[in-house]
Amino acid sequence: MNVVIDGLQYANWSEKVFREMRAGGVDAVHVTISYHENFRETVLNFEAWNRWFERFPELIFQGFTGDDVRRAKETGRTAIFFGFQNPSPIEDDIGLVEILHRLGARFMQLSYNNQSLLATGCYEAEDPGITRMGRQVIKEMNRVGLVVDMSHSADRSTIEAADISTRPITITHANLHSWQPALRNKRDDVIRAVTQNGGMMGFSLYPHHLKDKSDCTVDSFSEMIARAAETFGVAHFGIGSDLCQDQPDSIVEWMRTGRWTKEIDYGEGSASAPGFPPQPVWFRDNRDFGNIREGLARTGFDATEVDALMGGNWLRFFDENFTPADAPPDH
Repeated sequence: MNVVIDGLQYANWSEKVFREMRAGGVDAVHVTISYHENFRETVLNFEAWNRWFERFPELIFQGFTGDDVRRAKETGRTAIFFGFQNPSPIEDDIGLVEILHRLGARFMQLSYNNQSLLATGCYEAEDPGITRMGRQVIKEMNRVGLVVDMSHSADRSTIEAADISTRPITITHANLHSWQPALRNKRDDVIRAVTQNGGMMGFSLYPHHLKDKSDCTVDSFSEMIARAAETFGVAHFGIGSDLCQDQPDSIVEWMRTGRWTKEIDYGEGSASAPGFPPQPVWFRDNRDFGNIREGLARTGFDATEVDALMGGNWLRFFDENFTPADAPPDH
């Protein structure tokens, strides 16, 4: 099935954005519903989404398994899958892993930019790897079908997570460090650890992760994907746009600082450019996924490979990893 799946977005959600998803033919999106929120605050975010599902049932619905992507495709809607960019929703309680999966969470990062109770973030000076609690939480995530996401984690922690996990893990939104040496982009040894264990990586359209940033061309982006596919295998990659459409700059401040600091943290920005950078002209919103498809085709991918990169690989990953370990795959 030819599907379009985005491995990560954090837009300022509205009917406009939902309609643009439909205009762009986007069948499924992994949506961040927690950055630094605790369990109760995260439940309030589930509630907010339930109201959107109730208001716009002809546009969106909550996804739980890969079959929901197929249902979205067949009914002309977008399936919304939930994830966390930080383990803060489980607080210090491993029992909340299963509770959150039952509510519909399907991805959880083991750390954001800082050290967490589970793993180290990419902005820390030292990376001691996965913690004792982290090992237990990975085991529990594997059991219930909550995918380990290491998008913001440091190198050693990511490699250890890939090795400790008995199920494939993911980097939902990042690019090759060799193409654009941002702290958040991934070195080859990290990508190798994730992909050789069956994992997936989604390529990011966030300008700080792009070569030439907001001026990056679709052909440069596509050539980077081609290099990754040639090195690690096309089956392990998809798109994870990190689209933060219509968000005010106060949101990027929340992402970077949460409640852990009183000082301003600019992350990959700077004092002169503290807010969200402008998107490349060829990927402004969900209506522009066709430009990526065309860029991939120009770069030399055949039609089957383009379909895999645009969503087919994510769909296979959803099928295999969203259900409990002792349950048969959903499709």
